[in-house]
Amino acid sequence: MKPKNVYLFLCVLGAVVPYSQFLPWLHENGLNFGLLLRQLFANRISAFFGLDVLVSAVVVVQFVRHEGKRLGMRGLWMPIAGLLLAGVSYALPLFLYQRARALEAADGVSQEAPDSPA
Repeated sequence: MKPKNVYLFLCVLGAVVPYSQFLPWLHENGLNFGLLLRQLFANRISAFFGLDVLVSAVVVVQFVRHEGKRLGMRGLWMPIAGLLLAGVSYALPLFLYQRARALEAADGVSQEAPDSPA
């Protein structure tokens, strides 16, 4: 299986799995950001995971900006929007999927045989 297909699968998984826990909480509590933060940092273990995800989000934004610019990729807003809407587990595989497609396209261009004179 091609890596880009694995990334696409992980992208879907990265949205579905976290939302399977968040949507019921949202249905029960509504958009109560104070409660969300209190529960996120309720103890050291949950704070560890919360802070780990926040730092990872910053890393993903920097990676998307740097690598995307280096490869001349378009649509870099999508993983950033995905990060804000679904999280790191969605945004990172989405960007890796986009990156794999960009690299495939670049390889296709560089590996094409030059046109022979007629």
